[in-house]
Amino acid sequence: MPGAEDQWTVVDLFSGAGGMSYGFSAHPRFLVVGAADAQIGKPSSGRGTLGCNASYLANIGISPVEADLGSADPAAVCLAMGLPERGVTVLSACPPCTGFSRTLAQNHLRDDSRNSLVRIVADYVKELDPQIVIMENARELVMGRFSDHLRGLIGDLAGLGYSVLAVTHFLNEFGLPQRRERALLVAVRQPLPLRGLSDLWAGYLIADKATHVRRAIWDLPAIRAGQADPRDAMHVSPRMTSQANWRRLAATPPDGGGWIDLIDHPDADELLTPSMRHRAAIRDFGSHPDVYGRLWWDRPAVTIKRECAHIGNGRYAHPEQHRLCTVREMSILQGFPRDYTFVGTLTNMYRHIGDAVPPLISYQLASLCEWILTDERPAPEDLVLPGCHLSPADIETDPAMLIAV
Repeated sequence: MPGAEDQWTVVDLFSGAGGMSYGFSAHPRFLVVGAADAQIGKPSSGRGTLGCNASYLANIGISPVEADLGSADPAAVCLAMGLPERGVTVLSACPPCTGFSRTLAQNHLRDDSRNSLVRIVADYVKELDPQIVIMENARELVMGRFSDHLRGLIGDLAGLGYSVLAVTHFLNEFGLPQRRERALLVAVRQPLPLRGLSDLWAGYLIADKATHVRRAIWDLPAIRAGQADPRDAMHVSPRMTSQANWRRLAATPPDGGGWIDLIDHPDADELLTPSMRHRAAIRDFGSHPDVYGRLWWDRPAVTIKRECAHIGNGRYAHPEQHRLCTVREMSILQGFPRDYTFVGTLTNMYRHIGDAVPPLISYQLASLCEWILTDERPAPEDLVLPGCHLSPADIETDPAMLIAV
């Protein structure tokens, strides 16, 4: 393993609980030297309420600067990080995606103020002059109504001498056990070669079963809601304080069942909420049919969002057990290694997971950066994050490549 002085340096803005940083810190060629996050839980809450910097410190080993990057002076933030004189190789900047996400109705009508954080990234690029810039966000960053923020950033980066690639991917195609569509931006200082994850995986595929919920979490011990596994404090879910919710979930069929399956249940009048009964009566199941639903064993999980701490917020219930998926189960489905530690309240732990860039993917981004910097393409087995559910045996040669040969 290279010494610290030989490693490429990484700074992570909007660093959250460390999902992006962990992939780089787990890669032997990279050293994370600075991070910053305002720790805002909700727009109505203040700085520090999310508490994600404690999770970051527990896993990455450095304490992020607490700063509102939308208003802070970039020079002051970078100074507070205490960065090494040799400069920064990779700048990761992943502004909040909530303002772009299509799942919020208001985002189709008005431009959320948080979306302006995308273009502020250029100010940090000017300050740090990295060789590579990485950004991950909701797919609407690229194809949404307010994608002008991205176009503005691309123009700013081009003016600073960078080539930019911004595309969307379904991350289960790269091994994540979750159907998660995300936008990824890679910018390189010219004349470095511009490459993306599709280039990294060209000629290879992930076996379908490797992306299924069963493969990811089947071996974790059964526990009850509100109980923690004595061997793993992260294998815990909230107590089912509502008797109505417990009865609703207990009546929901295993392996992908949902509230729609309860319409013909003998106790439907008691199990369905007024909203569910209304939807059933008009035969319009709304834009969120997954609420109060169970995951399927033999499919990727649905997209894990920040508010995944309640079964009523999505299809986040265990395929068989009568509870929300635990912090550990949810984190594995989000591509974290099995020994990752989350700090804070249980609700905030789930938010740390839902907000995160999957480390399984950020490790691949680190390998992509290595390829860009050295022009030496990593072997497929070098794209598997140690400690995650994925293994090199899950990587297959794309049959299309065999036919081409």
